[in-house]
Amino acid sequence: MADIFQEIDEDLRRERLGKLWQKYGKYVIAAAVLIVLAVAGWRGLEWYQRQQAEAAGGRFQDALTLARQGKTEEAEKAFAAVLADAPSGYQILTRFRLAAEAGKRDAAAGAKAYDALAADAGVGPLLQALAKVRAGYLRVDTASYADLAKTIEPLTAPTEPMRHSAREILGLAAWKAKDLASASKWFEAMTADRDVPPTARQRAEVMLQLIAADAPAKAAS
Repeated sequence: MADIFQEIDEDLRRERLGKLWQKYGKYVIAAAVLIVLAVAGWRGLEWYQRQQAEAAGGRFQDALTLARQGKTEEAEKAFAAVLADAPSGYQILTRFRLAAEAGKRDAAAGAKAYDALAADAGVGPLLQALAKVRAGYLRVDTASYADLAKTIEPLTAPTEPMRHSAREILGLAAWKAKDLASASKWFEAMTADRDVPPTARQRAEVMLQLIAADAPAKAAS
């Protein structure tokens, strides 16, 4: 008897499922098709983006080779071509390289290109700081210590990742301005920082020696 009731119950369930399928089956099929199409579209987009990135990477390396060979004008044209249609990551990288190439022939033009990167919030705080530092190095021979300090000094704080370069820029600018006290302050800050790279520490130590040698002469005069 129990088997009969079980069979009836199963028949009723099948009948209910059949009615539900008749009512909603087309929606289930449509949803399944949409899921398949969405996955296929996403995979296709990933493939396209990967192809674009690989192509941009190859062209970027070709431009970089020209730059390393000293073919500045050709390199700039090649980087500009990459910038025209490269993915966003390569566009930022290419803008930095274009600024570097511009700086080789014209320090002011290169610094201006880095200024544009420093003002672009889309590149992110770290790269904005890097752009400010690169512009600072290009201006250290021409800008006043006071003008450089306006943009570079905020980068000298102990938690800033670009602090070593920022301190070096200000130290050089102060030394060129014959402000030996400020120059000593920045180079001493470099040598006192345990995280400063060895090469940067060596440069700071050399500058401190030059400042020490210059100080008696300045006092005597």
